[in-house]
Amino acid sequence: MKWKKFTLITTTAAEDLISSMLDEIGIEGIEIEDHIPLTEKETKGMFIDILPELLPDDGKAKIHFYIDGDQDPEEVLQKVREGLDELSAFVDVGERRICVSETEDVDWINNWKQYFKPFLVDDILIKPTWEPVPEMYQDNMLIQIDPGTAFGTGMHETTQLCIRQLKQYVTKESLVLDVGTGSGILGIAALKLGAKEVWGTDLDENAITAVGENLESNSIPGENFHVMQGNIIEEKEIKDWAGYEKYDIVVANILAPVIILLQNEIPAHLKPGGVFITSGIINLKEEEVKAAFAANNQFEVVEVLYQGEWVSITARKR
Repeated sequence: MKWKKFTLITTTAAEDLISSMLDEIGIEGIEIEDHIPLTEKETKGMFIDILPELLPDDGKAKIHFYIDGDQDPEEVLQKVREGLDELSAFVDVGERRICVSETEDVDWINNWKQYFKPFLVDDILIKPTWEPVPEMYQDNMLIQIDPGTAFGTGMHETTQLCIRQLKQYVTKESLVLDVGTGSGILGIAALKLGAKEVWGTDLDENAITAVGENLESNSIPGENFHVMQGNIIEEKEIKDWAGYEKYDIVVANILAPVIILLQNEIPAHLKPGGVFITSGIINLKEEEVKAAFAANNQFEVVEVLYQGEWVSITARKR
């Protein structure tokens, strides 16, 4: 199906009100394009370490919206114009110019799957749930993953760095805390490597569903992997749920700024001698993360690994 794509030229002051108006009309899939920098709150939980540089905020905004073939474009646009007339009494709606183009109906949620194929991390085969096990890898340790809309296929260098560190440190008695668990791939890897139990936290509610589905795909009992939505840095409920001086290993594949915050929190949850495996650190942030660990007398950095532009830092609790 082809969709009509419309772009409304307006102002940043009006974009929220216009978005609400479009939603009331029944238009879904609204995109906003402007030069307003993201706030710290907006970037929290996003897997972006270096944000793109934006042009100076000029007060202008573009709002893109779509109309499918079952709708009368002129009827919908008339409602949009009437809505703009009403809003103009309260806010500067700018040019109000509407441009039109055409776009294909693309399944953006699932299209990426064509690029996710089975691959090895050393001797561990990681594959999507919808792909068969290649004949030559039938005897390899297998992790099956469908991340859904959560983060974590295992293909990213930072995930692979964490898996290699888990291989080194996991024992059959290990209790593991996976902060920012996403699809659950690192916790599942830990269990496959012999860990006793895993606890996982994530800001994204989609992670809860993804972990459950991936445990089932890997024939892992749910009682071996406990997961809860929340922020272990800020929420006492999450801190208490995770427990104190409990873990042999904490793993966090997040972002350098978050790891810098976590290195103050994680010692409370690690046993003495336990290790904190981190990645998600772009090489430009390596020294900043190292300095944070160096300033924390509860940690000693024991290993730094690299893959491409990415860094993994492992520290031991003194």
